[in-house]
Amino acid sequence: MRLVIARCEVDYSGRLSAHLPMATRLIMVKADGCIAVHADGGAYKPLNWMNAPNHVEETDDEWRVTNPAGETLVIRIEEILADVNHELGIDPGLSKDGVEANLQELLAESPSALEEGLSVLRREYPTDIGSIDLLCRDADGQVVAVEVKRRGEIDGVEQLARYLERLNRDPALAPVRGILAAQSIKPQARTLAADRGITCVEIDYDELRGAEGNVLRLF
Repeated sequence: MRLVIARCEVDYSGRLSAHLPMATRLIMVKADGCIAVHADGGAYKPLNWMNAPNHVEETDDEWRVTNPAGETLVIRIEEILADVNHELGIDPGLSKDGVEANLQELLAESPSALEEGLSVLRREYPTDIGSIDLLCRDADGQVVAVEVKRRGEIDGVEQLARYLERLNRDPALAPVRGILAAQSIKPQARTLAADRGITCVEIDYDELRGAEGNVLRLF
C-alpha cells in the first residue's frame, strides 16, 4: 500500500461531477489498484475514490486516473508532504459475527433461498484480496459469487464488486455475476448494486433457520 500526504485538489467526472478544493489530504493507493482520497475526519469513508481496474498517469504535479467505464479522477498536487510504501501481505479476511456466520452456513445448506436452481461450489473461496463467502453455479451454469452480510450497505457492494473484478480475470470462471445477501439492504446499497450489475436478496433469518431445521439428516 502506498500512502501519500499532499496538498491537492481533486476533480471527478463520470456518473456525476465533483470537486475538492486545495487542501492537505491523504491519498491511499492499494495493491489492487484502488485509489482513495481521505480527509482527517469523516470516519472511514473517502472523499473520493476510483476502484480497480483503472489506469494511472502520474507526473510531478498531477495524477490522472481513468477506468474502462469512462470515469476520470484528476488529482492536482501542489506539495507532497510524505510518500511511503508498505507491504501488507495477504489479508486473512474479516471474522464474521455470530449472525453473519450462521447466515452464511444456512445459505450454504439452502442456496435456493437466494435463487432457484443455485448450487454451492465452495464456501470461503480464496482470492488474493480476501475470501468470497459462497461460490455458486446457477441453473444456466454461470458462476455466481455471493457476499453475505447481516446488513447490506454500500461497503458490501464495493467489496463484492472487487471480488467480481478478480474472478472475471479467470477465464475458467468468467463471466461471474454477484449476489449480495443480507437480512436488510439499504436503498443506497441497492442503487449502487444495480449500477454494478449485482443482485440484492434480503433473507429472513428466522425463516431460513426453520427451513434448515426441516432438512432430513443422517446424524
